[in-house]
Amino acid sequence: MEEFENISTLGDANGTFAVGAIESMKLKDKLEALHKYSACDVSDALVKLGYVHGGFLADMFPRAPYVDLCTELAQEQKVIAPASTVLFVPKEYEPPRDDSAIETAQSNIPVDSHYVDLTEMGTVVVISQPEGQHCAVLGGIMARRMKVLGAKGVVVDGRVRDQAELRYIGLPVWSRGTSTVGAAAEAKPYAISVAVKVGDVVVEPGDIIFAHAFEGVVSIPSKELDGVLTLLPKLAAADYKVKIDVRDGFTVKEAFAKHRQGL
Repeated sequence: MEEFENISTLGDANGTFAVGAIESMKLKDKLEALHKYSACDVSDALVKLGYVHGGFLADMFPRAPYVDLCTELAQEQKVIAPASTVLFVPKEYEPPRDDSAIETAQSNIPVDSHYVDLTEMGTVVVISQPEGQHCAVLGGIMARRMKVLGAKGVVVDGRVRDQAELRYIGLPVWSRGTSTVGAAAEAKPYAISVAVKVGDVVVEPGDIIFAHAFEGVVSIPSKELDGVLTLLPKLAAADYKVKIDVRDGFTVKEAFAKHRQGL
């Protein structure tokens, strides 16, 4: 049983919540409850709720702080918080925007403000960069300011730079790629607190970002948080029992039929 000792569930002895228990929880308690599960568990729950991509923000790699992905620390390092969003556009872009990625975004950054100074405390900042660009939209200065303002982490659908500095700053950062080139070469911030599309997943401000150093990044639509928390104990408990049976010689088909039917 030693290999399964770290598997935990939330809820009562049957892996379920009392009626109304989740709805009455404060947001901070719901986010703490999510820490008991993996990013894969969360995606499984979202698939059950009809989200074919399971909320997965594909191809995000942890850039900072430095974590050896082979250690136990990497397996436990999670950042779970509401999303705030930043939409970048091409440097020469002028509205109106004729683009299927974000159909209704309007520029809303005050002309006398820098977008990073508007960072929302307690959020994971999700930055959307136009495809095909070689510049970075996050570097050491921006990351440092975000940390000072209380951001929990940053997920960049694009490139970052100053990796050594990012690791030193300690703000958790995930991105698709890296660069040595600053944002001003090709891109500019256009809007904050708008829906952004990351691959096949639309992230709205207030959606819950579940970012794991080892497994990747998942976005939970805010309206589905209670549903995810309802499903997670049942799914995790079933998988726990399946793993025990498979270890003990049952076929996967037998174990699935025994524990996963009806979920």
